[in-house]
Amino acid sequence: MYSVTRELTFCYGHRLLNYDGKCRHLHGHNGRAVITLAAPNLDPQGMVMDFSHIKRIVQSWIDDTLDHKMLLHEDDPMLPFFRQEGEPVFVMKVNPTAENIARLIYDYTAGQGFPVTEVQLWETENCYAAYAGK
Repeated sequence: MYSVTRELTFCYGHRLLNYDGKCRHLHGHNGRAVITLAAPNLDPQGMVMDFSHIKRIVQSWIDDTLDHKMLLHEDDPMLPFFRQEGEPVFVMKVNPTAENIARLIYDYTAGQGFPVTEVQLWETENCYAAYAGK
């Protein structure tokens, strides 16, 4: 099995509902999405996937959808305020944890036909969560 990994960066804010730690407050991260694709065979150019193709498709979606946005749960009481003020938000049906954001990026990448095997979302230099599919 061959694999390639592409790292994509973006900035986002969030907070966690029903959480007793510091992350219950609005805060932000310089996130890194580390996306791994795998295939048993290489394409005619000798690649699993061209790195620039991953960047063009997935980074573009991240930039349009998540970058410099507040990622909030649909029940977050701050959501109406942010919308009223015209602030950019991305609404999630689940708590916007690193695990759920990794899953969101995984699902988008897989939905675009990429043979994704794992997405890691690094929230800090030392902490990441990963989703590796079903």
